[in-house]
Amino acid sequence: MPKTLINKNATFGTWPVFMTAISTILGAILFLRFGWAVGNVGFFGVIGIIVLGHLITIPTAMAVAEIATNQRVQGGGAYFIISRSFGLTTGGAIGIALYLSQAISVAFYVIAFAEAFEPLLQFIAEHTGWLIYDKRAISIPVTLILGALVYFKGANIGMKALYFVVAILVTSLVMFFMGGPTKNAPFEISYSFLHGHESFFYVFTIIFPAFTGLAAGLGLSGDLRDPKRSIPRGTLWATVVGMLIYILAAFKMNASASPAELRDNQLIMQDIAIWGPIIPIGLAAASLSSALGSILVAPRTLQAIGFDNILPSKYLNSWFAKGKEKDNEPINSSLITIVIALIFVSASADGLNSVASIISMFFMLTYGTICTISLLEHFAADPSYRPTFKSKWYFSAIGAVLSVWAMFMMDPVYASVSMVVMTILYYLIRSFNSQNKGLEKLFRGVVFQLSRQLQVFAQRADKEDRENSWRPFAICISEDTFKRRSAFDMLRWISYKYGFGTYIHYIGGLLNEKTNQESIDVLNRLLQLAKGSKNKVYLDTIISPSYTSAIAQVIQLSGISGKGNNMILFEFSRTDPSGIEDALKNYHLLESTKFDVCVLNTAYKGFGYRREIHVWITSKDYENANLMILMAYIILGHPEWRKGVIKIFAVYPENELEHQKDHLLSLITSGRLPISPSNIELISRDSMSDDRSIISDHSVDADLTIIGFRSKDVKEKGLAFFNSYENLGNILFVNSNKEKEIK
Repeated sequence: MPKTLINKNATFGTWPVFMTAISTILGAILFLRFGWAVGNVGFFGVIGIIVLGHLITIPTAMAVAEIATNQRVQGGGAYFIISRSFGLTTGGAIGIALYLSQAISVAFYVIAFAEAFEPLLQFIAEHTGWLIYDKRAISIPVTLILGALVYFKGANIGMKALYFVVAILVTSLVMFFMGGPTKNAPFEISYSFLHGHESFFYVFTIIFPAFTGLAAGLGLSGDLRDPKRSIPRGTLWATVVGMLIYILAAFKMNASASPAELRDNQLIMQDIAIWGPIIPIGLAAASLSSALGSILVAPRTLQAIGFDNILPSKYLNSWFAKGKEKDNEPINSSLITIVIALIFVSASADGLNSVASIISMFFMLTYGTICTISLLEHFAADPSYRPTFKSKWYFSAIGAVLSVWAMFMMDPVYASVSMVVMTILYYLIRSFNSQNKGLEKLFRGVVFQLSRQLQVFAQRADKEDRENSWRPFAICISEDTFKRRSAFDMLRWISYKYGFGTYIHYIGGLLNEKTNQESIDVLNRLLQLAKGSKNKVYLDTIISPSYTSAIAQVIQLSGISGKGNNMILFEFSRTDPSGIEDALKNYHLLESTKFDVCVLNTAYKGFGYRREIHVWITSKDYENANLMILMAYIILGHPEWRKGVIKIFAVYPENELEHQKDHLLSLITSGRLPISPSNIELISRDSMSDDRSIISDHSVDADLTIIGFRSKDVKEKGLAFFNSYENLGNILFVNSNKEKEIK
């Protein structure tokens, strides 16, 4: 069970979530790259980018709101939500990638902050001749100052600054929308799709970080008074408001400047605004706010990862999880985040675009994962999943599919590398934390619901379909499971590819505490036994006072497959035939329920090398013949019989041989059965020979012999009929309730 990371001094409400998210959404991208986007892909192109981005972020926001209202959300934001829904192994893999994205985001926003000083640097250069070419002279000191503030002051200083930043942001946007067109603005507004040379998805990659404000708001989960209330409201409102402002900004830019101006002037908003200097000020405020938000959120993600013991080193986990005693501020994780941010700021000679690509890819992966969690939770229908806010499964499906699709459209190489990195992280974390589960539980719930729906569908399907397209739905009951495995082997061969098998171990006695515990223990043994073989058999036990009553109960079972059982398999040992006597005494029950009956006679030879199956057809097997051939074909469908062949022997009077040979060849050809004509042998029966001696002579080396029988044979000869082939290997006796059609 995962531990909990609780901040007892959490005091924030919905407003900080909204402001953190909206200040990131309406930040560096809007001020520095959105005009460039409009200039490259046109008004409708950028509307397409906004719509596509929000087709991913809105379902994610709704999924987050849903998952957040189903559980107690604590420190770690998106990481906490993923890990508590998908398990610590999967959550850890995504969490590490998410943390790196958040830490790199600090560098991204600090670089954008430095770009806000471009007008000031130009002013200084014009009046003093002193030009600063490398803006890292600004970004590196700012990163150090920002890191020092957060390290020593914590989240409170960030929240206090956030109110001031949002006020400047609002003011700058109002002045931008109040502004007029530039001198070179076109007389006619163009609504074409393409203006520049950059592709739609390249522009989308650069713009997408604007939509990651969702994760910024989530990161405050550990500092919220009521996360279940604040996260849904704050993230959803920020997402909707941000989308509307971007649409209005696209319209304003398209109407106020030429495509060339939009592409070439990254501060074009300054030329449009009613008072130009407010734009660099707004950019600086928004970038600083976003950097501050990221540098607050990233350490909390890393702290939560350490707290959950995700990393292989116990010392590292403890070191990352350490927080201040007063307010649990992640001091060590903050230090690592500052170092990572400094590395990327120092290496950012080519500007924002390369950093934006990395951020977009990993955030896209995170959003896709959150939507997938929500989708699977809908299908799993777990009674414990009771969110107070409910999204729709198709919203989550849209978000999940579009996230993966957009990743590969943005950059197939980056997308593939991201997937590979996620997979490697998953298996590494799993190897160190094998006890951490969660993904299996969720998928078990999905499989359960799918199975339930399929069973109901199969049961309600037209019954005539069962007759027209026969397949075995076999059930076997045995008390000798742990003495001999031949019955279980036969059932798993029958059900592996073409049918469905249910194996039931019989426990004699009355149902009480002792026999119930015995049945539980036996079932566990059965499951262990089944693990070592290729099988698709459903295993169970039955407690009954007698074998007769057990048979009566078993043949009334509805069938786990949803279509009911149509065949029953019994097994007995040739050295101890008493095990079949009770079944033969109750043969009338099987006739009344119209079951096909198979009786497996197990010999010391076993199934040999699984190379030859001999099928014996006589004049008495009018109804049995087709089922016997089908059973041989079905058994060969298992990989253990992949080298096997079917040989058909037909025993008829001399005057019927040619007719029966033509009939069998026609049956094999029309039924497309893998039986060579050379493997069909017709044997003439004279008045002096009997079937038993002919079969014994020809099939002494067969690995499995299939022989037909009738209810008349059971009534007249009983056990003697099934136990009269002492020299053969295993024998499968087959009785068909009615003739099967081979199509």
